[in-house]
Formats: sequence, C-alpha cells, structure tokens
Amino acid sequence: MKSSVRWVVVGAVGAALVSCGDGGSSEFTVFSCRDAVTDHCVEVPGGDVAALLAVTNDLQASTTVVLGPGVFSMPNGVSIRTDGIQLVGQGIDVTTLDFGPTSAQVNGVDVISDGFLVQDLTVLDAPKDGIRVEASDRVTFRRIRATWTNLEDSTNGAYGIYPVKSTNVLVEESRAENASDAGLYVGQCEHVIVRNNLVRGNVAGLEIENTQYADVYGNEATLNTGGIVVFDLPGNPIVGRDVRIYDNRIYNNNGVNFAPGGTVRDIPVGTGTFAMASRRVEIFDNEYADNDTVDIAIISGLALESTEATWNLQTSTLVGTYTDLGLPSPSAGVVANYRTENVVIRNNTHTGSGESPDIGNPLGLGLMLQLKYGALMAPVDSVLYDTIGESVFDETTPANNSNDNHVCVGGNTAGTFASLQLDKQLASNGADPILRLTAAPFAPFDCTTLTGSAITPVVLPANQP
Repeated sequence: MKSSVRWVVVGAVGAALVSCGDGGSSEFTVFSCRDAVTDHCVEVPGGDVAALLAVTNDLQASTTVVLGPGVFSMPNGVSIRTDGIQLVGQGIDVTTLDFGPTSAQVNGVDVISDGFLVQDLTVLDAPKDGIRVEASDRVTFRRIRATWTNLEDSTNGAYGIYPVKSTNVLVEESRAENASDAGLYVGQCEHVIVRNNLVRGNVAGLEIENTQYADVYGNEATLNTGGIVVFDLPGNPIVGRDVRIYDNRIYNNNGVNFAPGGTVRDIPVGTGTFAMASRRVEIFDNEYADNDTVDIAIISGLALESTEATWNLQTSTLVGTYTDLGLPSPSAGVVANYRTENVVIRNNTHTGSGESPDIGNPLGLGLMLQLKYGALMAPVDSVLYDTIGESVFDETTPANNSNDNHVCVGGNTAGTFASLQLDKQLASNGADPILRLTAAPFAPFDCTTLTGSAITPVVLPANQP
C-alpha cells in the first residue's frame, strides 16, 4: 500500500519548495508544513501508526513531524535521536499518542535531541515515562498533556513530562496528570522555565530536583499528594541551586499517595510545597489553600537519609556551578549537599490548610503533627522548619534560637511559622516542644533576602524552539 505521508522540504522563506507522495494537508488545519521553520517537514495523517514509526525511525536533522487529528494506537514507543526535531499535533485534545496497546516497558516519547520541540498533543498510558527528553539542549514542551487513564494506580508510569540532564528547558501551557511519581519532573537540568501548567492527580505534581537556575511560575497544582516541591537527592552529579517558585496556585493537594516506592512515597498527603536539601530558593507570591498537612515545609536532606556520607559528592564528577555555595566538605575533593539553607519565603497567602495531617505517612510526620497540633487545638502552621543543623533551639525564647541555615520568613506576613526539632519530634511522637511564631516578623527568622547575590530571572536562548 502506498504511504499517505506527505514530505515537504521547507526553504529559508518558509515556502514549500518540493513535495512528493500522495495525500494532502486538508486535515492539518491548526498546524501544517506551511508553518514549519525547520529545513524539512513531514505530515502524518491522524492514526497512521505505521507512517509515524517509519518517519521517526529515519529522521533527518532539522525536521518537523506534523501529526494529524485523531488517535495513534501505538504498539511501541517513539524514539528520537536526531537534533532539531519538532513533533507537533493539532491540539492537546485533538491529537493523541495512545500507548495503551504497548506491551513493552518503554517510555512513550523518548528523546535525545538538541533543539527539540513537542507541541499540541497528548501522550496517554505510557508504560514508563510519558515524554522523556535526556541529555539535550534547548528543549521545549508546549501545550502538551501527559496522562494515564486510571486514577491513583501504582502501575501508572512514573513521570509524565520529564526533561532530565538537559539545559535550556521550557515547559509551558501543558498538563501532567495521574503519574505514580511526578507529573512534571525536571531533574539534573540547568536554566529552566516552567510556567502556566496544570499538574493534577499525581503523587508529586511538579518537582524540581538537583537542578540549577529554575523559574517556576503561573502553575496550578491541585489534587496531588504534594503540589510543587524542590529538592536534591544524594549521588546526583549536580547540586541544586537558585530556584524561584512564585505566582502559583497550590491548593487541595490531598490526593492518595499511590507511589509504588521511591522518595515521593514518603510525601505526606496534603503537602503544598517542601524544599529539601536545597539552597538559594525563593518561594513567594503563591496562593496556598486547603492542603491538609502543611503548606510549606523546609527540610534537611538528613531527614530523608541521616548518614551524612551518603550525600558526599566527588567534585571531579560535578557539573554546574557550586564553588560559591559553601557546601560542607568532609575531605579534599568532596562536598556534601544535604543542607537546606539560604531559603526565602515571602508574600504567600494561606487559607484553610493544616487541618488534618496525614497520620498514615510512613515517616510519621503526619502523626507527629496531628498529636502536636491537636494538643494545641490549632491548625499546622503555614511554614514548618525542621531545625536540623541549627546550633541552638529554644522553644520559649525566640531570640535564643539560631538561624544558621538562613531560613527567612520575615516577609511572609499572612502566615504563621513553627520551628521544630524534627528528628527528636519523630522519635518522641511529637512529645518534644516546638517554637511557634504566629505573627511577623518571626525573629530570628525575620530576614527577607538571600545572603550573597540575588537570584536573577532565567533567560533562555534566542533560538529556543
């Protein structure tokens, strides 16, 4: 049978100079090869799986693959290993790559491609990750949806939208739903913008992990176990830093924790945001509401993994910038990234949260909070700080407390704050005292700016697709 794929070579002025094969562009009403800016373009009619796989298995550099409307029932994953590829559908609710028929344990769309763009389509029921882009520069996800049919299913794929080990990443106007780990996950990346997305029904909605220089704004996180989180894990060769989380709506993140394992299995149901093993982080101008356990938690990496040596990193293996961070250095050529420090929280709003902490959390945090705040007859404070690494703790005299890690809540005037010795609290089921500060300026945590230079907005290259 003759293929219905329509190839077009696009010249410098964007006109279709040469075309061959039969078929036409009548179904490509939203985006067609006439709109392509790459050197080559191919139009694949909606549902033509054989044509799509043939095209992606033999790509030339700088090619746009335009998908028609309809459902592509995929028997296998889509693999792209060529630079300058753009994969574009006719709309987030119009073009769908359905990987439900795929029996192999593969990612839906698996990419290594500098200058990669995926736009205007849905990826459904991938056995592993929805759209994974690795080791690439100038990567854009725009108006795409990664989701799974089943709700709260531990067999769903781990990550929906997943750029990893990449630079200059943009994720915008997209939706990530029902992932068993994180819906939208940015890992080990540098120079990232994540804006105006919806993350819903995942274990973790939006994660920024071991990433340097990220702006996360205009997003909506709801119905996840945890909304928007930023953290480092031990062993990754990049130390997270300079992350700004602002102008987001983070509400009603009380979804079941259905993760089969991993770090997110320990997220208490009802968590808005946590920063863990993180540094130079700003959390500001966000709207928090109705997160049952807590809106914002500041947590040392030692709360996850208490052995400091586990966090050791050989400096010879590191990428990115870290020498100005003052990281612990247990020996020559080694640094550790377990500390959470230099964090500013300001101008957030807090409504209705902390009313019902997750007592089933495997770390016992929710139970401790339930016991502690139940006795106080008060909701959990808007911001919790675990105090791990502080030299002095005094629950009765705020001025006697240290703020060695430079945790700043002085500008968060709409919320309340509590400092607690988390390691002792967990050991005593919440019997140890805490320091509650119910009104600004929250001294000695009343600082309002980072130490060192200010975080500058992320600027992506002019040739970002």
